[in-house]
Amino acid sequence: MQTAKYIIVVDDNPSMLRGIGRLLREHGFASRLFETGSALLRDGGFDSAICLILDVNLSDGSGIELRHRLADQGIDVPVIYITGNDNPATRMVAMASGCVAYLTKPFTANLLIQPIERLMAGRRLAVAGPDHSSMA
Repeated sequence: MQTAKYIIVVDDNPSMLRGIGRLLREHGFASRLFETGSALLRDGGFDSAICLILDVNLSDGSGIELRHRLADQGIDVPVIYITGNDNPATRMVAMASGCVAYLTKPFTANLLIQPIERLMAGRRLAVAGPDHSSMA
């Protein structure tokens, strides 16, 4: 039995959190929503996560630090950072942490959905393996 895949979203702004959850649903993605990094850490359940969408500035710490804590626990899930307070230093640290996207609020739906779709396409290719149909 295959476990359903979902996207984990952590944002301390309840209306932003609900809006992202609604957007993901409209594009066919299940999601798990958390207002704090602590709530996410208590809940766990990363095995079926497609990716994490982490607000950079959470009420209980930094989304970037949260990602480092997860990595220290051996949890390696692709990350999309979102922020309402962009600055070059934070952007550089976020990009250096290996995120798949860094978005400044407000962002368009397409900017959020595109990196998720790229991740999904990459997973489908990895599961299917290389295409040998063109080999003679």
